[in-house]
Amino acid sequence: MLAETICSAAAAAGLGIAAVAAYRKRYLSAARIAAYALVPLGLVMTGAVEWIADTAFSPVAWAGFGVLGGAWLLLSSTRAIERRRGGRTDGGGGAEAVGRAERAAVAPTASAPRAAATPKPAADDFSDIEAILKKHGI
Repeated sequence: MLAETICSAAAAAGLGIAAVAAYRKRYLSAARIAAYALVPLGLVMTGAVEWIADTAFSPVAWAGFGVLGGAWLLLSSTRAIERRRGGRTDGGGGAEAVGRAERAAVAPTASAPRAAATPKPAADDFSDIEAILKKHGI
């Protein structure tokens, strides 16, 4: 009840300020002030202020926010641990699955790309540049 009274008083004061601005022939400012003044009145009329006041002073609502925060913390920490482990999870075979994954990572496969045994000489890089420069007459 107190929140509704305060919002209604703020709306009345805002409309009074808008009337003064309109009296001074500042119609655009008066319309803007009136629009802002009508927002708290609209919130009171829709019941949003009562809902917010009931939620803000309800211990059950705050406990619910705490439970939601705990769930978010648990979810984000498990995701961070999963990323740190490289996507491995606890279920599905345990040490056997990890052992197989490590053996597969160590053993070379036919589909794995092979690195070049000898690097290209540095002269090839400069020959391309020289060709471009000669093309432009430099």
